[in-house]
Amino acid sequence: MASRRENEETKAKFPPVFWFANATELFERSAYYSMATFVVIYLGQMGLGTYWPAMLNTLLWFLVYFLPILSGTVADQIGYRRALLGACLLLTAGYLLLGSPVWVGAASLSPTIEREVTAGAGAVVLAVIGIVLVGFGGSIVKPCVLATTQKTAGSRATLAFALFYLVVNIGALFGRVVAYYVRTRPGAALTSIFAVAAALALLALFVVAPFYKGPETAPGSGMPGKPRRSVREIILGMFTVIANLRFLLFLLVASAFYFLYNQFYVVVPLYLKTVVEPKPAMDIYTMSNPLVIVCLQLGVTKLFGRMKPIRSMIVGSLVMSAAIALNMLPALAGGDVRAAVAGLLPLGSFLVVSSFAMCAFAELFTSPRMYEYVGALAPKGQEGLFLGYANLPLALGSLAGGPIGALIFNEVMARGATRRADGLLNLLPERNAAGWMILTLVGLASALAMWFFNRWLERSAARADAASPN
Repeated sequence: MASRRENEETKAKFPPVFWFANATELFERSAYYSMATFVVIYLGQMGLGTYWPAMLNTLLWFLVYFLPILSGTVADQIGYRRALLGACLLLTAGYLLLGSPVWVGAASLSPTIEREVTAGAGAVVLAVIGIVLVGFGGSIVKPCVLATTQKTAGSRATLAFALFYLVVNIGALFGRVVAYYVRTRPGAALTSIFAVAAALALLALFVVAPFYKGPETAPGSGMPGKPRRSVREIILGMFTVIANLRFLLFLLVASAFYFLYNQFYVVVPLYLKTVVEPKPAMDIYTMSNPLVIVCLQLGVTKLFGRMKPIRSMIVGSLVMSAAIALNMLPALAGGDVRAAVAGLLPLGSFLVVSSFAMCAFAELFTSPRMYEYVGALAPKGQEGLFLGYANLPLALGSLAGGPIGALIFNEVMARGATRRADGLLNLLPERNAAGWMILTLVGLASALAMWFFNRWLERSAARADAASPN
């Protein structure tokens, strides 16, 4: 009888609030990825040089991935519906402010990116406020949607979170397609991507306002939520997590993977815009990443799901290293990165598309398994606390990714470069290769460090077992 009841529960439909929450996530991710790959290029063309765009992009990523630790608590206190309404308004305002320096005439877009800062203070202030609002707004959405998914999943948590991850990547695809269509219309400018992002954020608002009521008020919402935590408890929990030596070491090791991941949004856009082609279609090129995830997520999980999490993450780091190393091939072989491949794309752009596709495989091996590994790494009874900080490697990797990525591009890859008549840079082959090699070695070092970290854990556990009384 119990078995029959469980089967009926498994086959039951998810409540409407589950689908409205995920629709909100879809539009929020669509908005974010419609402009994310252009942020460094846009700010560079606006006159912020080749360092500050990377710094501001770092700020955006850090806010999005670090603040959920606190914003999730705020959402618990005021309710998910109010939190999502506020987040959508912040996102809409933030995207509009990002495009406003050009729209109001405070700045203009140069066809090339120069190293010197030429933008006025007013344009910079508008852009910075826009980035902060997008960072705050984005940090609120994910905890609310994840909490709704968890509370409405019942016994179908695996399916629920698989659907959530699928929605995220469908949103990433949709946003890129819409942005490309709009910005390539006759008379359109690059700033149109921010209008697209604002419109998509408003669509998320129009889903939340009339339809999303929150799992706490929806019938059949599933498991009750965990007790609400205060901001003071969150801060104390952070010290508890950081004071755990095993987790602290894992945090540092895993951050290297996400440092490398961040370079796809720092070094790669700078490289394409200043070296390969004057107007790279970043939205279309980067579609290879979510497309691979959407198409192959279930297959990779089925084939490699039984692999131990630490081994899966090591494989992910190695694949990420290979993805970055692809871009080094023309410099090593003496090829021209601007030579057309099959008359379609410059060689450098073709390799970037391939890199983003390989990066998707690295994500599939690493990101889902990291949460599983953190749960196993946490002291017994504190799994929930530690999982709340599982995004810290991404936040810290992004924090280091902008400044160091810009430094590698400017002081290693572009050192000694000459400028062509069309504004593109001719990099010295050995300097170009050196920059990509440094990034590749970071990935290899991450894989090696993860292997040593796991060996240390295994030996520590073996010594503890040997010392324990029988």
